[in-house]
Amino acid sequence: MFLAAATVLSGCSSMSKLASGLLLGAGSGAAAGAAVGAAAGKDAKSAAIGAAIGTAVGAAAGAIIGKQMDKKAAELKALEDAKVETFEDANGLKGVKVTFASGILFKTNSSTLSAESKEALTQFAAAMKDLPETDITVYGHTDNTGTYEVNQKVSNQRAQSVAKFLKSHGIDGERIATEGKAYDLPVASNDTEEGRAQNRRVEIYVSANEKMIEEAIEEAK
Repeated sequence: MFLAAATVLSGCSSMSKLASGLLLGAGSGAAAGAAVGAAAGKDAKSAAIGAAIGTAVGAAAGAIIGKQMDKKAAELKALEDAKVETFEDANGLKGVKVTFASGILFKTNSSTLSAESKEALTQFAAAMKDLPETDITVYGHTDNTGTYEVNQKVSNQRAQSVAKFLKSHGIDGERIATEGKAYDLPVASNDTEEGRAQNRRVEIYVSANEKMIEEAIEEAK
């Protein structure tokens, strides 16, 4: 199975981060980690977050990566107006999830970053410079006010605005993927204003890329 995955991956160098993560999550089995459907928990079920490799990730290598991610999560908790937690990616490896409330990032129906959000994202970008062997996936989310089409457009634009800002502050664009989720993945009820406010958010997922995984496997030998 692992050899088959490696063969497919070697012939698909142009495959996107999300698609390659999907391939690993679907084909590598329990030895390499979680199923794709649970790659990043209930709020990112449709995506496979994580670099794709053609071999299993052992417990020792996973622990090395987990330690790095725990350290980074602790550093990022200094960010204001952001919720920082860890998650398990498609490879079964620990990653870091940072959630920004959309009220902090944007005005209503706008994808222009606020002054407050620029400060927080500047701090995030600076904190990530010492961990370059990671991929960054940015999701935009909305509440269910208005049509799905409008919310899909806004969520995409907001994710892209965050990605563009991170690129302008030294994060390599090759590391970043974006996706708008509209109101597909609420974290609270859309029946109340408080719930809708929680659903208007941007999430940033930090996951180990192929190089980090390979280095951890070597270190664990």
